[in-house]
Amino acid sequence: MERKVFTHLVGLRAKTFNNALTRVGFRRSQTIGYRPACEGCNACISVRVRSNEFQPSRSQQRIIGRNTDLTAISLEKRASTEQFNLFQRYIHVRHVESGMAHMSFNDYQMMIEDSYVETQIIEYRHRSLHNPTGTLVACCLTDHLSDGLSMVYSFYDPTMRERSLGVFMILDHIMRVKAANKPYLYLGYWVDGSPKMAYKARYLPQERLERDGWRSVY
Repeated sequence: MERKVFTHLVGLRAKTFNNALTRVGFRRSQTIGYRPACEGCNACISVRVRSNEFQPSRSQQRIIGRNTDLTAISLEKRASTEQFNLFQRYIHVRHVESGMAHMSFNDYQMMIEDSYVETQIIEYRHRSLHNPTGTLVACCLTDHLSDGLSMVYSFYDPTMRERSLGVFMILDHIMRVKAANKPYLYLGYWVDGSPKMAYKARYLPQERLERDGWRSVY
């Protein structure tokens, strides 16, 4: 039986609460902060990358190289139909069995815009001479924290497998944290043995939140 602890992130102190709660393992969804609280189970482990010490592997360097033609644009938290169309394509290929597959545009808009914390939507576009605005290929809803960034939710064009856009967005966020001279990129929950979450263990060094606090993993 899954159990979670919830709290509201609203009002003038929402930003401060979001910073404090993220450091103790909470995640944000719209105006709600939540953390798993299952009896007898601690499988969901918060993970954060130690960005200043991170060095990309050879395969990660190749992924960065494949995507040098993309432009990343940080925008205010505003939903667009272009984003929603990309979101739907991603969900119906990668997570068709989840409840998100039935989200309407209004639901998506609430996910992006319903927030009292400091957050942005980062768009990744492929520009060309024939399309100077650029084709939207990936997006990430990102919270700004006092000690780094938190990737709240990301999605991308599922047909562009050769670009490894999910990996690229994480690498790009690590570089953004480094540039801001802050220590951490928060990736959310990792479950040991879960194939869908295995990718989070590849960004080292990182810290994992256990009962006695954050433990470094190299």
